[in-house]
Order: sequence, then structure tokens, then C-alpha cells
Amino acid sequence: MEFNNPQTALVYQDLKSRYNKATLTKKELANEFTVSVSTIDLYISKGVGVPNYKKLGTAKNAKVIFNIIDVAEYLTHTIKTA
Repeated sequence: MEFNNPQTALVYQDLKSRYNKATLTKKELANEFTVSVSTIDLYISKGVGVPNYKKLGTAKNAKVIFNIIDVAEYLTHTIKTA
């Protein structure tokens, strides 16, 4: 996996090692962001505050997943580090 930003690569490796899969659920993303699942739902409904996601189905309560590559890039570009 090639990343333009070395920080993104570190975040990606951390997520990959902790979750050992390619996607995160809303609950797992909420855990990473230290917010509630309800907050993630609110961000999704407003269209801000979350990385790209895929909705699996057309039902209102269809499962939503986040690719860890997108999560790593989002975290790297939105969180300021010292």
C-alpha cells in the first residue's frame, strides 16, 4: 500500500493491526473518534465529519461501513499533531 503522506501509512498500519480487516463499522469508527454511534449517525445525515463510506443496501437502517484506507486518510488530514 502506497501513501503520499507517511503519517497516513502509520495510521493505516495501526488500524489494520488492531482490527485485522479492511473496513470499520459505525461502532468501531465511533470508538476511533471517541464519540457515540448516534454522533456518527448525525454526521452521516449532515454529510460532514466522517470519511467516505458505503451503505450496504437501501433500507433506512442498512449497515454502513468505512474503508480503513479512507479512515486513515481522513484522520491524517483532519487531526492536527504536534
